[in-house]
Amino acid sequence: MSKKSDGLDGRARAGLERYWRNNKRIIAALLAVWFLVSCVLGIFFVEPLNAIKLGGFPLGFWIAQQGSIYVFIVLIGIYCIAMEIGDRRFDVAEKKQLGEKK
Repeated sequence: MSKKSDGLDGRARAGLERYWRNNKRIIAALLAVWFLVSCVLGIFFVEPLNAIKLGGFPLGFWIAQQGSIYVFIVLIGIYCIAMEIGDRRFDVAEKKQLGEKK
């Protein structure tokens, strides 16, 4: 078995592996929500949703044109917050430099 030359001991390497496993879980969950809203609701269930009106427009049309974009922007915010929490949890958060403003 070859030893990796990244300068990390076994404990640090295991911590980074847990960090990336957590990161991949977050990404998979957010991509699933994105797929559900943009493809499933916006394409596959557009006809049944069009029976409901939202602001004078059919709901299926609204989700396909506007709703999926809003959901995507919210998912970006959720990812940023989740990664900040994960960075602190796994102690990989960026350290502030002396004299750096908040």
